[in-house]
Amino acid sequence: QVQLVESGGGLVQAGGSLRLSCVASGRIFGYYAVGWFRQAPGKEREIVAGINRSASNIYYEDSVKDRFTISIDNAKNTVYLQMNYLKSEDTALYYCAYKAATWYTPRAAEDYEYWGQGTQVTVSS
Repeated sequence: QVQLVESGGGLVQAGGSLRLSCVASGRIFGYYAVGWFRQAPGKEREIVAGINRSASNIYYEDSVKDRFTISIDNAKNTVYLQMNYLKSEDTALYYCAYKAATWYTPRAAEDYEYWGQGTQVTVSS
């Protein structure tokens, strides 16, 4: 079992920044991937960014490239999502997800095994 706890969400004006954190605990494999997903009301959950443990395979969804940065601190079992130049369309519930025993970073939500409870990001225009 792996537990994930997200934090860092909140209310921010358009153009502002937030940094989300995802702390993993429990039975953490030596190689794994973590993805950040989001789900807005009435929309499907979508991947925002993902990273593997070595940071050799990083993925960004097109709409967040050049604005969001994902990073990993292996000593702290923590993955960060730095979000800059936020837009109203970034408003959603953000989740982190974990996939064990993988060298690559999956894109599909169904490939991830453990999920956090989510942290709300609201961007006012």
